[in-house]
Amino acid sequence: MESPDQTMPRAYVLDDEAEIRAFVCEVLRRNGFHAVQFSTMPSLVEQLAVEPSEVLILDLALGQSDAVEVMQHLERLGYRGKILLISGRDGDILRDIQNIGRSRGLSMLPPLGKPFRAGDLKQRLQANVEMREIAPGGPSKGSTVSIDLAEALHKDWLELWYQPKVDLKSLTICGAEALIRARHPEYGIVAPAGFLPPPNDPLYLPLSSFVIRRAMSDWARFAAGGNPLKLAVNIPVSVISAPGFVNLVRASLPKDPSFRGLLVEVTENEVVQDTELFREIANQLKLYDVWLSIDDFGSAYSTLSRLLDLPFAEVKLDRAFVSNCGQDAMKAVVCQTVIDLAHRFGADVCAEGIEDVEEARALRDRECDIAQGYFFAKPMPADGLLSTMLAPNGPFDEQVHSIRNLDHCRSGTTIKS
Repeated sequence: MESPDQTMPRAYVLDDEAEIRAFVCEVLRRNGFHAVQFSTMPSLVEQLAVEPSEVLILDLALGQSDAVEVMQHLERLGYRGKILLISGRDGDILRDIQNIGRSRGLSMLPPLGKPFRAGDLKQRLQANVEMREIAPGGPSKGSTVSIDLAEALHKDWLELWYQPKVDLKSLTICGAEALIRARHPEYGIVAPAGFLPPPNDPLYLPLSSFVIRRAMSDWARFAAGGNPLKLAVNIPVSVISAPGFVNLVRASLPKDPSFRGLLVEVTENEVVQDTELFREIANQLKLYDVWLSIDDFGSAYSTLSRLLDLPFAEVKLDRAFVSNCGQDAMKAVVCQTVIDLAHRFGADVCAEGIEDVEEARALRDRECDIAQGYFFAKPMPADGLLSTMLAPNGPFDEQVHSIRNLDHCRSGTTIKS
């Protein structure tokens, strides 16, 4: 077994399908986990007795055993990590076995139905970290709260937070991505992993309606403050392809002449499933200044020819390629290739997950258009974004200074503070 970096959280994967285990472990590693895979329950239980994990990803049916049997062992071991159930069975079975885990005192993440995307798994992994950072008054560190989405919709607990997008040429805010949150009366802020249902759940229809309408309402507030940002929303393919989606968008858009359009983010994996459908819908949405953005580009390894056949306006460069691109020559080459290719087809490139000045500077050198990530800002409520944009010295003054200082250092001069 590979010796892990002791600073990395452990994640174990138990699934009887080798391809699924390998895929899940790769996503885990991309997100900062030391991932170990198991094909049988005894080998997992033996390892847990020696070295517990922070996360366990568990298939329901395992050949000679099953998830219920595994959770019985976990209860006896006093397991305190998070458990994410995955399965190709219907949602009712997933929810029932999820409830069995909860009844045994185990910490259960919202389950994932197979097939799922890398982005679905990444969202659940990142949301746990984010929830601990943004909700100090909520659950204790390391705990995971699950709430019912239908109840959250009915009781108006949902809100949108925004992560700014920065123009890398001017180093100013040019847009923001809307991200769903729930503000629970007891638990405080609950991240998406605590309430989003499995893919294709019917609740995504009212959820997407809320997201679009609230984003356009918040846009009016930003515009009134002198910042008519181009906002981006995440909408699943099951909603985009449903009857009435274009009508919903059309009815929600502002009539203000300063409106710069709306980006609808869809993952690369979803897009290539039915390019004919997306071409038709995307062209229809263009009539209303609503544009397609391909999220997590490079994570699904689809053929470029199928993607380039679509009328997209933005490509979001996956964090896997952005990470350490200032030092890793191969990642820098991949970033440059995507940037050049997107520009050839008239699309902007947004690099997501930028965490340090070297990454920001490397992408700026390669003429990447837009940056998004913790280096500039974490997601924040609408009021927080308004305050950031109205800051006396301009937003991200420290980050801008560090990028420009690095520019001058490389040219042989320095900026004095």
